Amino acid sequence: MITAILQSRLARTSFDKNRFQSVSEKLHMECKAEMVTPLVTNPGHVCITDTNLYFQPLNGYPKPVVQITLHDVRRIYKRRHGLMPLGLEVFCTEDDLCSDIYLKFYDPQDRDDLYFYIATYLEHHVVERTAESYMLQWQRGHLSNYQYLLHLNNLADRSCNDLSQYPVFPWVLHDYCSLELDLSNPETFRDLSKPVGALNKERLERLLTRYQEMPEPKFMYGSHYSSPGYVLFYLVRIAPEYMLCLQNGRFDNADRMFNSIAETWKNCLDGATDFKELIPEFYGDDVSFLVNNLKLDLGKRQGGQMVDDVELPPWAQSPQDFLQKSKDALESNYVSEHLHEWIDLIFGYKQKGSEAVGAYNVFHPLTYEGGVDLNSIEDPDEKVAMLTQILEFGQTPKQLFVTPHPRRITPKTKSSSQTSSYNASTADSPVSPGEESFEDLTEESKTLAWNNIAKLQLHEQYKIHKEAVTGIAVSCNGSSVFTTSQDSTLKMFSKETKMLQRSISFSNMALSSCLLLPGDATVISSSWDNNVYFYSIAFGRCQDTLMGHDDAVSKICWHDNRLYSASWDSTVKVWSGVPAEMTGTRRHQFDMLAELEHDVSVDTISLNAASTLLVSGTREGTVTIWDLTTATVLHQIPCHSGIVCDTAFSPDSRHVLSTGEDGGLNVIDVQTGTLISSMTSDEPQRCFIWDGNTVLSGSQSGELLVWDLLGGKISEKIQGHKGAVTCIWMNEQCSSIITGGKDRQIMFWKLQY
Repeated sequence: MITAILQSRLARTSFDKNRFQSVSEKLHMECKAEMVTPLVTNPGHVCITDTNLYFQPLNGYPKPVVQITLHDVRRIYKRRHGLMPLGLEVFCTEDDLCSDIYLKFYDPQDRDDLYFYIATYLEHHVVERTAESYMLQWQRGHLSNYQYLLHLNNLADRSCNDLSQYPVFPWVLHDYCSLELDLSNPETFRDLSKPVGALNKERLERLLTRYQEMPEPKFMYGSHYSSPGYVLFYLVRIAPEYMLCLQNGRFDNADRMFNSIAETWKNCLDGATDFKELIPEFYGDDVSFLVNNLKLDLGKRQGGQMVDDVELPPWAQSPQDFLQKSKDALESNYVSEHLHEWIDLIFGYKQKGSEAVGAYNVFHPLTYEGGVDLNSIEDPDEKVAMLTQILEFGQTPKQLFVTPHPRRITPKTKSSSQTSSYNASTADSPVSPGEESFEDLTEESKTLAWNNIAKLQLHEQYKIHKEAVTGIAVSCNGSSVFTTSQDSTLKMFSKETKMLQRSISFSNMALSSCLLLPGDATVISSSWDNNVYFYSIAFGRCQDTLMGHDDAVSKICWHDNRLYSASWDSTVKVWSGVPAEMTGTRRHQFDMLAELEHDVSVDTISLNAASTLLVSGTREGTVTIWDLTTATVLHQIPCHSGIVCDTAFSPDSRHVLSTGEDGGLNVIDVQTGTLISSMTSDEPQRCFIWDGNTVLSGSQSGELLVWDLLGGKISEKIQGHKGAVTCIWMNEQCSSIITGGKDRQIMFWKLQY
């Protein structure tokens, strides 16, 4: 009856246009919706204009009109509400827990239209975030564990306005009894690779016996880790009205209330039906959920004491101290190294299917997305009963990852305090403090250079080839620049005299890349005539030829007396017996150590810093990561449509970046093979250099683009060549850059800052 009255009132009324902020505002759309707050939805009218989003509640509560300026919006999320795709949540902040408005529509199309309008508006102002882009920021330490978990909860439909889908956070500590909390001891922490229900071995055995005897559909746990009842259990001291609403006007039995942290944790370990995780408030700044500031009469326990403030562990001096130490624990090295295991259970690949069974992570079918089709239930009473059961029982978050989540990159050396690490380095290390500080300065100058990479300025340019430049190598002192070209020549250019010093031709076929061996005595060039040529600078002649392939050699790399050659014959070959200095006229014996076979032509290869891994890119868009110690494939990722133009490891070897003819720029996690970030440009990026966070790429049109990977955007475009940028070189100090192009020019760039 109430529903009918409401619908009738909504149909008879419309949004009051006198509420617009400005007379010049243009109405875009108007529809009926409800504003969602915990346990209550408030019906009214939604209206969106070219500058504002409005909601006018029928009852004028909490105010006559809720207004949000579109320019202030930072994030929007589509939401499931009551398992239906009807919700939309709008945030005007980047990291806040609570949104500015949560709307539930009566028609999915209205929701989608409004989302599309706001998203289109935001496209010009805000970068849309994916789980992968947040993952990359978290992995590289730009997001805290707390911020990352908040973002994952948001992306998985969890909201502070919906108690049945409240954000879920892990118990990270195991020790609630000691006088001192030791965050350097792994025993202090909970095992994050197991759900709460599997932490107690004896209880798990009892649950598994029941699970095996159960008819289909089977489940291991009769209750969930997050439900409205559990959320209000924690929040009763600040939101008593919600518990009274949920429990027919009464508080729960005093002994079942949230009385003590240690007691609650013990019950989660031993209780037959208690498997709850925590909520974000345990890692926030507001202590009011732990303190009975409202002086509520929450009842008397069996021992006779009144329920008042929450009893804290012995190691916490005060509620503020408890939250601070909980935050320290969440951001600790141990949790940073193991949080990905918990993410796999809650948001990832161990959430469903056989992986969930193996991880003892199986809940009631009704808790999973798609577990029941409400639209197929015709009886309205049965439908309401089913929906109520789902909402009160708790829901599993939307699955965000279907492959293992990568680990966080944690600095191993920085874990000890500054004093102890200083003492250790001066006492044990043969390196003098002066050398150490020089290394630090080099690192600092690199960081400074990359932070200012957008300030790149063209210094000089020279046209020294007759076709596109394909490779650049520079002597240690920076005075001699060697380039290869499709015009079949290797050229030696003096930076000091600005003159061409030598031009060498090995055959009439194009050369594809070049490199200088340590000592600067020999240049190696790869050619489309299937050969690799060794040119002695001192003798001024070709010292040796390696005839190692059945088709054009596309790229070569060298490390530690080993040569790596990629070819259109679908192989990458590893050769030994390549000395750094080739003296005399004796021809060398090249031994093939390994052959890495591909299905199609290999267009590019790159080594990691230690030369234990190699990444290859093929003509059909596949990126393959190889373990060179065993010559086996670690991961094969089909991530481009068309040729892979360039690939490279990050300096720490944790990530691989690839660019393709499809304009894509992909970041792959080396450990798991997961594609964790994908960005696109309007044109192919033919070559690039990067430091793990920022990319400088050479595009098909001749521009140099600066990409902010963590921000997910192109931050600068620099005019360069008059055709595709085909190769790029940077010195070790990151202060000097040389590019080669299809316009046959080499350009010298300087950083001005």
